[in-house]
Amino acid sequence: MSEKVSDAEYAVMEALWEISPMTAADVTERVKESRGWSIQTVKTLLSRLLAKDIIAAEQDGRRFLYRPVVEREAYVTGESRRFVDRLFGGRAAPLVAHLAEQDQLSREDIEELEALLKALKS
Repeated sequence: MSEKVSDAEYAVMEALWEISPMTAADVTERVKESRGWSIQTVKTLLSRLLAKDIIAAEQDGRRFLYRPVVEREAYVTGESRRFVDRLFGGRAAPLVAHLAEQDQLSREDIEELEALLKALKS
Protein backbone atom coordinates (compact mmCIF):
# COMPACT_ATOMS: atom_id res chain seq x y z
CA MET A 1 0.00 0.00 0.00
CA SER A 2 1.61 3.21 -1.13
CA GLU A 3 -1.15 5.68 -0.31
CA LYS A 4 -0.70 7.79 2.81
CA VAL A 5 -3.52 7.49 5.35
CA SER A 6 -4.29 10.59 7.42
CA ASP A 7 -4.91 10.41 11.17
CA ALA A 8 -8.63 10.93 10.56
CA GLU A 9 -8.74 8.17 7.96
CA TYR A 10 -6.83 5.92 10.33
CA ALA A 11 -9.54 6.38 12.98
CA VAL A 12 -12.10 5.13 10.44
CA MET A 13 -9.82 2.22 9.55
CA GLU A 14 -9.50 1.25 13.22
CA ALA A 15 -13.28 1.07 13.47
CA LEU A 16 -13.49 -1.07 10.33
CA TRP A 17 -10.68 -3.36 11.49
CA GLU A 18 -12.60 -3.97 14.71
CA ILE A 19 -15.92 -4.77 13.03
CA SER A 20 -16.76 -5.09 9.38
CA PRO A 21 -18.62 -4.72 7.24
CA MET A 22 -20.25 -1.57 8.59
CA THR A 23 -22.42 1.20 7.21
CA ALA A 24 -21.37 4.84 7.37
CA ALA A 25 -23.85 5.28 10.23
CA ASP A 26 -22.24 2.35 12.10
CA VAL A 27 -18.78 3.85 11.66
CA THR A 28 -20.08 7.23 12.84
CA GLU A 29 -21.46 5.64 16.01
CA ARG A 30 -18.11 3.97 16.73
CA VAL A 31 -16.06 7.18 16.35
CA LYS A 32 -18.60 9.77 17.53
CA GLU A 33 -17.61 9.78 21.19
CA SER A 34 -13.86 10.14 20.62
CA ARG A 35 -14.01 12.35 17.52
CA GLY A 36 -17.39 14.06 17.51
CA TRP A 37 -17.74 13.63 13.76
CA SER A 38 -20.98 13.92 11.83
CA ILE A 39 -22.07 11.25 9.38
CA GLN A 40 -21.09 13.57 6.53
CA THR A 41 -17.52 13.78 7.82
CA VAL A 42 -17.36 9.99 8.08
CA LYS A 43 -18.76 9.63 4.55
CA THR A 44 -16.06 11.98 3.27
CA LEU A 45 -13.37 9.91 4.97
CA LEU A 46 -14.88 6.69 3.62
CA SER A 47 -14.84 8.18 0.12
CA ARG A 48 -11.16 9.06 0.46
CA LEU A 49 -10.34 5.55 1.65
CA LEU A 50 -12.32 4.07 -1.25
CA ALA A 51 -10.38 6.25 -3.71
CA LYS A 52 -7.13 4.96 -2.19
CA ASP A 53 -8.34 1.34 -2.56
CA ILE A 54 -7.83 0.75 1.15
CA ILE A 55 -11.47 -0.15 1.74
CA ALA A 56 -14.22 -1.61 -0.43
CA ALA A 57 -17.97 -1.03 -0.44
CA GLU A 58 -20.88 -3.25 -1.35
CA GLN A 59 -24.36 -1.92 -1.93
CA ASP A 60 -26.94 -3.40 0.42
CA GLY A 61 -30.31 -1.96 -0.57
CA ARG A 62 -30.08 1.80 -0.16
CA ARG A 63 -26.94 1.72 1.95
CA PHE A 64 -23.33 0.70 1.48
CA LEU A 65 -21.39 -1.74 3.62
CA TYR A 66 -17.70 -0.88 4.03
CA ARG A 67 -14.88 -3.27 4.79
CA PRO A 68 -11.09 -2.97 4.84
CA VAL A 69 -9.12 -4.33 1.92
CA VAL A 70 -5.80 -3.83 3.71
CA GLU A 71 -5.30 -5.89 6.87
CA ARG A 72 -4.29 -4.00 9.99
CA GLU A 73 -1.08 -6.01 10.41
CA ALA A 74 0.00 -5.27 6.83
CA TYR A 75 -0.69 -1.57 7.31
CA VAL A 76 1.20 -1.40 10.62
CA THR A 77 4.14 -3.29 9.12
CA GLY A 78 4.39 -0.87 6.20
CA GLU A 79 4.02 2.24 8.32
CA SER A 80 6.55 0.98 10.89
CA ARG A 81 9.08 0.23 8.15
CA ARG A 82 8.63 3.68 6.56
CA PHE A 83 8.96 5.38 9.96
CA VAL A 84 12.14 3.54 10.92
CA ASP A 85 13.61 4.02 7.44
CA ARG A 86 12.86 7.73 7.36
CA LEU A 87 13.92 8.70 10.86
CA PHE A 88 16.44 6.05 11.92
CA GLY A 89 18.14 4.88 8.74
CA GLY A 90 16.24 1.60 8.73
CA ARG A 91 17.63 0.48 12.08
CA ALA A 92 15.58 -0.28 15.18
CA ALA A 93 18.40 0.19 17.73
CA PRO A 94 18.61 3.99 17.25
CA LEU A 95 14.82 4.18 17.70
CA VAL A 96 14.97 2.30 21.00
CA ALA A 97 17.97 4.37 22.10
CA HIS A 98 16.08 7.57 21.30
CA LEU A 99 13.07 6.42 23.33
CA ALA A 100 15.32 5.49 26.24
CA GLU A 101 17.13 8.84 26.13
CA GLN A 102 13.80 10.66 26.22
CA ASP A 103 12.57 8.57 29.20
CA GLN A 104 9.81 7.16 26.99
CA LEU A 105 10.32 3.53 28.03
CA SER A 106 8.44 2.29 31.07
CA ARG A 107 9.76 -0.51 33.25
CA GLU A 108 7.20 -2.77 31.56
CA ASP A 109 8.47 -1.72 28.10
CA ILE A 110 12.04 -2.55 29.13
CA GLU A 111 11.02 -5.94 30.49
CA GLU A 112 9.14 -6.73 27.26
CA LEU A 113 12.14 -5.67 25.16
CA GLU A 114 14.46 -7.81 27.26
CA ALA A 115 12.18 -10.83 26.87
CA LEU A 116 11.93 -10.24 23.12
CA LEU A 117 15.70 -9.97 22.74
CA LYS A 118 16.21 -13.10 24.82
CA ALA A 119 13.73 -15.01 22.63
CA LEU A 120 15.39 -13.73 19.45
CA LYS A 121 18.82 -14.86 20.66
CA SER A 122 17.69 -18.42 21.36
